[in-house]
Amino acid sequence: MRLCKVDDLKGTEILAKDAMTLEYKILLSAGTLLKPEYIRKLKELNVREVYVKESAPDTKEVVILKEEVEESFRSKVKNILEKHTYSHNENLMELCQTADTIIVNILQEEEVVEKIYDIKERSSDIYEHSINLCGLATIVALKMGLPKEMVHDIGVSCLLHDLGLRYLQVPYENKNIEELTELESVEYKKHPVYGYSALRDENWISEVSKNMILYHHERLDGSGYPLKTTDIPQECRIIQICDAFDEMICGIGCERTKVYEAIRYLRNNKGIKFDGKIVDIFLEFTAVYPAGTVVKTSEGEAGIVLYQNKQYPDRPVIRITKDRNGMAVDVVKDLAEYNDLYIDEVME
Repeated sequence: MRLCKVDDLKGTEILAKDAMTLEYKILLSAGTLLKPEYIRKLKELNVREVYVKESAPDTKEVVILKEEVEESFRSKVKNILEKHTYSHNENLMELCQTADTIIVNILQEEEVVEKIYDIKERSSDIYEHSINLCGLATIVALKMGLPKEMVHDIGVSCLLHDLGLRYLQVPYENKNIEELTELESVEYKKHPVYGYSALRDENWISEVSKNMILYHHERLDGSGYPLKTTDIPQECRIIQICDAFDEMICGIGCERTKVYEAIRYLRNNKGIKFDGKIVDIFLEFTAVYPAGTVVKTSEGEAGIVLYQNKQYPDRPVIRITKDRNGMAVDVVKDLAEYNDLYIDEVME
């Protein structure tokens, strides 16, 4: 145990003692993983120092793109899209090369289609969302064994799928469409048409990619938009699933949700709104509880997800930090080795 300044916390430490106010009110209990949002709150409440455990949890996070690589792509995509004005598409051609570079970066990783990835809920803009969508859809396409030309088209459409949102003045970040006025909702649901229309006459982007931009909010049961069609090509079904998931966890056109809630939504709508086979492929590589998630087990223990089990996306390895009685402990449990132990809930 050591005393640590709140300003020096990295977001991976575990509290060794309860964090309290000057009035001895407990803010965070011992054993809590000090996530960035908790650190910000401590600073707001003028808590200057806390006791943390000597060793931080040895989490092994597996990501599709390294943080610095993802940020460089985000900056490039943002720069290109923000310069774009309707019907002036010269700079958008650069995104074809950007898509290929993202795909190459993904392919450079070993066992890319065999991994389980830690995809976390976050607050992000349409640029980061587009990068993440490109990564998710690329892995699905690779796992399906699609030809490289199709993988390229999928990547390009992902980077451009929300181009139409650039033409709107409608609030859509961390806000459900149902909360919009009728006029705002109608306008928001036009963004696939706006994006498609802006690119319809361009010959540097394939018809397949154009259709994915137009169809990315359609659903198999006809409940989507803007066309409400049920005749949806395979490649469009891929982007629909990946887009729906990433929108939910980053709050684009909806309130931000937890990863396990987004996964539950896909499972509940498998074979209804979404292609069941593609949903199964997507869930094969998506961790239900990403590394670093604070959880409660079915036995009432509190713990932190350390890393994933390759064959079991919903049964990770966790470090138990509190037993069922609330006593501090430090025990590692591989849920794949327990038939009667599972994660009961995600703790805030």
